Amino acid sequence: MFRQRVLRILLVLMVLFTQPGCWSSKEIEDLSVYTGLALDKGEPNTLEREFEERGGSYQKHNKVTATVQIVPERTIGNSGKDGETPKTHFNNISETGDSLLEVFRQFSIRQNRPIIGHHLKVIVISEDLVQKEKIRRLMDFVLRDNDIRPSCLIFLSQGRASDTLMTTSEEIPSFRLAEMVHNNFRTSKVMKGITLSNLDALMYSKQSFVLQNVVEAHGEVEFSGAGIIKGDTGHWIGNLDQHDVESIAWIKGDIKGGSIKAYDQSNDSITYEIKSVKSKITLNETDDKKISFHVAIESTGRLIEDWDVKEHSSSVGYFKELEKIFEEKLTQHINSLIHKMQSTYKVEVAGFGDWYSIEKPHVWKQIKDHWDEEFTRIPVTFDLKLKITDFGSTSD
Repeated sequence: MFRQRVLRILLVLMVLFTQPGCWSSKEIEDLSVYTGLALDKGEPNTLEREFEERGGSYQKHNKVTATVQIVPERTIGNSGKDGETPKTHFNNISETGDSLLEVFRQFSIRQNRPIIGHHLKVIVISEDLVQKEKIRRLMDFVLRDNDIRPSCLIFLSQGRASDTLMTTSEEIPSFRLAEMVHNNFRTSKVMKGITLSNLDALMYSKQSFVLQNVVEAHGEVEFSGAGIIKGDTGHWIGNLDQHDVESIAWIKGDIKGGSIKAYDQSNDSITYEIKSVKSKITLNETDDKKISFHVAIESTGRLIEDWDVKEHSSSVGYFKELEKIFEEKLTQHINSLIHKMQSTYKVEVAGFGDWYSIEKPHVWKQIKDHWDEEFTRIPVTFDLKLKITDFGSTSD
């Protein structure tokens, strides 16, 4: 009996010692959780300058101003009693320097709790900063930091990035930006979210790419087109508008929802609501090794709005007439995008390079380092077919 008791005690102790524990954990109440990060050109604010005048300075170059959005821990968990979400607030704090890690450590001498990035939702970078500094430099720390999740979303801002983390309402701005990406099922003007891991792959490939632009006014934000990052330099070089973002989605066939607005012969508004989109890119090569791209796009949708009340919107002939108008409008938008890529900015950001690398991997290895320049000389043709299959609820 005694021997059996000893064996049981030893067995229990072995089980206890082998169980994982959180010996190095810290209570969330003892930490400052930041959910948003904004990066701007280095411009110390009034508070920073006053600290420096009173002896709070250290050796640095004012290259980047980092703003973190700190939220109370209760916003991370469940809602309040009876299903009601408790009122929350946020605190934005900024620091300027030339090392993000050092800047983050400086926050620890201004706050009673150290910041932690496990719940970082969005990073917003100002175009002015990326025009001056390579995006790879700016992202080096966040890519190395194990605290920051690779699912964090990346945006560009046309003004101060820190302004996009402000709001006049009680909502958390960083949460709002992260959730706005999900609206791409309603409109193709909203890009598929570019995560930190996506960005790492794009920068590593050294190919040009676009990031969703955010603009701010009076405490409100809006997605407005996209900013172009040049692959070989890592700098921002210009912007694409909302129609260009839609055109990229059409070429890739990556559309969950949206619409096309055009004008009929009477200059009245007509609107096509997208139900489905299929896109196929074909790489053609002649005997003398000259290549071209052809994009075949097919879509079905509904006539969702027609301001010409005199027309009979349920007639087949009228449908065919409107389909042609919508096809012409989409052709204009796509041709405008191609012109900007091949002539204005001399970059390729619509996925043609990805298709080339699949079709001709051996040739791609030879031209990938100067693909942007190569693309400017490649003809691109389109074949668009839009079919109205539904006219909604109407009394016609």
